[in-house]
Amino acid sequence: MSDRHDDYESPLVTRYAGAPMRRLFSARRRIEIWRDLWIALASAEHELGLPITAEQIEALRGARDDIDFDKAAAYEARFRHDVMAHVHAFGDAAPEARGILHMGATSCFVTDNADALVLREALQRTEVSLANACAALADFAEAHADVPCLAYTHFQPAQPTTVGKRACLWLQDLLADLEAVRAAIKRVPFRGSKGTTGTENLVPGPLRWRCREKCEELDRLVAKKMGFETPVPVTGQTYPRRSDYDIVAVLGGVAVSSMRFAHDVRLLSGLRELAEPFEKEQIGSSAMAYKQNPMRTERITSLARHVIALVPEAAMMAGTQWLERTLDDSAGRRIFLPEAFLGVDAVLRLVTNVARGLHVNTAVARMRLMNELPFMATEDILLRATRAGGDRQELHERVRQHSLAAKEQVLSGLPNDLLDRLKGDPAFRALDIDWADLMTPERYTGLASRQTRLFLVGHAHPALATYQERLGEDASLRV
Repeated sequence: MSDRHDDYESPLVTRYAGAPMRRLFSARRRIEIWRDLWIALASAEHELGLPITAEQIEALRGARDDIDFDKAAAYEARFRHDVMAHVHAFGDAAPEARGILHMGATSCFVTDNADALVLREALQRTEVSLANACAALADFAEAHADVPCLAYTHFQPAQPTTVGKRACLWLQDLLADLEAVRAAIKRVPFRGSKGTTGTENLVPGPLRWRCREKCEELDRLVAKKMGFETPVPVTGQTYPRRSDYDIVAVLGGVAVSSMRFAHDVRLLSGLRELAEPFEKEQIGSSAMAYKQNPMRTERITSLARHVIALVPEAAMMAGTQWLERTLDDSAGRRIFLPEAFLGVDAVLRLVTNVARGLHVNTAVARMRLMNELPFMATEDILLRATRAGGDRQELHERVRQHSLAAKEQVLSGLPNDLLDRLKGDPAFRALDIDWADLMTPERYTGLASRQTRLFLVGHAHPALATYQERLGEDASLRV
């Protein structure tokens, strides 16, 4: 006898995404919303004077949660039509209202409007997850605002920065995503009640014949009942599929920012400057028992890559909507819309988890910085030596030669002896230079600490102020 282990199950569901997001894309949630829409439609038609009784509406409300999926599946096997299968199943649960169910509606009335509600809820869920990730990074940046470390350009040592300042680079990207998600929530399209091709041709006859205002009022009233200010002004059979692309593109942006964070943590983990959380009994390698691989940030990279890959699929779907509608959008949307949200949900849980437990190996970071600091101090040395009366061009050449020799030392595995070489050079020996002071890392981090605090106070904290009661959500990993 087969069980669930004999069927494919999406790892986004079984391993990665959180329960609230999984629930939003469940079959039960979809049919609950379909029924809410049928109730809203009947209620609006009743209010506008159609022969629908209050008792019929109450019957629908009373049967709203009585969903028999097996019966619906049997109907679908007969009718080959998922919407009509659930019309009949709902009618069986509320026989008093069977005759008025789905009156004046088309399939896209329930499918598209339900999608709009799910997408809006999923974006709101993403918004909260993003806020938690941002808050975790803001806390990390604040705690390490003054910790000097080596900055890299081209992944080569550059001028020093601070750990907190670097974290603000990650945070700034995610805050931009938070703003984009908030904007996307406001743009979610509600199709409304517009008939088969958007012309309101299916509005029940008594309303259509009475006056156009009644038709338009039905469209607006249903939208209001479902929590939307207004429906989309014009549609074909579906709401504009460009909206799906816009939403997936916003999620792709979240994935891009998260991937950038993950790559940086992975690089710095390889240098031993940072370490993502590593649990007491966690195994890094089945063969190399000493390994502590950055599994979490590697997983962020992998999942983010998948989400990003869905963006062009949504673009191609939106760009091939023939005239008023073609059904080649249906199968793809059933896959990429849930996967985009489930993938981003998993990514943000990981970002939050890593940021909350990210460990700075300050001794290693300082050692790497101090090993490069003599090279970085040469500009200051030249300036001081010139001010003390030295010939700048002659001194520059001597610094260049000593730097090359010291670099050979470093490449041979020996300590950086550049300062000793300069101190022993007659051209520098007589100059009044405080050599010990030159090796203070904080001298070379510029305004990094100040920029970190100004960014947190001026940008991050105001952006997160409205989420205080939603911060601290669980971000533990299932596997």
